[in-house]
Amino acid sequence: MEKILEVKDLHISFHTFGGEVQAIRGVNFDLLKGETLAIVGESGSGKSVTTKSIMRLLPESNSEIKAGEILFDGKDIAKLSNKEMQKIRGKDISMIFQDPMTSLNPTMKVGKQIMEPIVKHQNLSKSAARNRAIDLLRLVGIPQPEERFNQYPHQFSGGMRQRVVIAIALACNPKVLIADEPTTALDVTIQAQILELMKDLQQKIDTSIIFITHDLGVVANVADRVAVMYGGKIVEIGTVDEVFYNPQHPYTWGLISSMPSLDSEDAELYAIPGTPPDLLNPPVGDAFAARNEYAMQIDLEQQPPMYQVSPTHYAATWLLHPDAPKVEPPEAVKRRRRQFPVNKEGK
Repeated sequence: MEKILEVKDLHISFHTFGGEVQAIRGVNFDLLKGETLAIVGESGSGKSVTTKSIMRLLPESNSEIKAGEILFDGKDIAKLSNKEMQKIRGKDISMIFQDPMTSLNPTMKVGKQIMEPIVKHQNLSKSAARNRAIDLLRLVGIPQPEERFNQYPHQFSGGMRQRVVIAIALACNPKVLIADEPTTALDVTIQAQILELMKDLQQKIDTSIIFITHDLGVVANVADRVAVMYGGKIVEIGTVDEVFYNPQHPYTWGLISSMPSLDSEDAELYAIPGTPPDLLNPPVGDAFAARNEYAMQIDLEQQPPMYQVSPTHYAATWLLHPDAPKVEPPEAVKRRRRQFPVNKEGK
C-alpha cells in the first residue's frame, strides 16, 4: 500500500530551566493510505509531541527538532517555513484536539468556525462555504444543522461540541487526520458514538488517521495498526491482532495486563510498578528496564534494536535476541493468546 506519511529517526528536545528534555528519541513509523494507526502509551511517553510536530504546533520558543525527517507528499515538513506549513495545516493534515470544551472559540458561532478553513484553503464564496459547513454538520450527525449553524458552543453538549470539532477538522477533506485522545473528556456512551462516527467518516472521505490514546480498549475498535510508545521511543509496532494477542515487549505486556477482563478471576487490576524515566537524563539502556521484572544486565547498558517478529510486527526488547532466556509472559497475555492464537508470521 502507498505510504502517505513517513517519520524517520525523529528527535525532539525542549529547552527548560532544568536543562534539555529529550522528549522524542529516534521515532520511526509510517502511515499508509486509508489506514488508522493508533499510538498508545502512558502520559509523558511522547505521543502528543510526536503528532504535534507533524502539524508543526510545538512552541518555537523552547522546542527543537534536533534530527530526523517528517515526509509528507515528498516534502520534509520539519524543514518547511511557517508560511509553507500554513498551506498544509488544516487543508492536507488536520487535527482533532483532546478537549472539545476548549477547542472552540466561545465568542463565535459554530458555523463560522467551520467555514474558516473552507474559505481559507478552498477559495469558496461565503455562501458556498456556508452550504459546505451545513453539510458537514449533517455529516457528523448533528440534527437540524441549519439552525445549529447559528448557535454558539455553549449551546451544545460535550459530545455535540466534539462533533463540531470533527466537522472543522474534516472541512477540507484532509489526507491525514490526527485525533489526539478525542474521547478523553467524554462519558462512555458518547465515546462509543464518537468512535463509531470516526470509523464511518473514514470510509466516506477516504482519509488516513493517526489516533492517539492511552486506552487500549479504544484501540481494538478503531485501529488497523498499533504503535506502543515509551520514554520517547516506539517500543513495539504491529497490526492490532499482533500487538493485542502476540505482544513481545514487557511494557506492552504490562499495558495489556492492566486492562480489566470479564474472564479474569483476579480481584485486583495489575499496575505497572515505578514511574516513567526522567528524560532530562534519559537512561543509557532500555528506558523500561527499571520497571521491567524481566530486565537483564544488557537492558541497563544498551538500548535494544527493533527485532522483526513478522513482516508487519517489530519490537525493541533484548528478550527477542537469540541468546536471551525464554520468558513466559504474564497470565493476562497468555489468556489472550489462547482466545486468539497468532503464529510467528503474525497470522
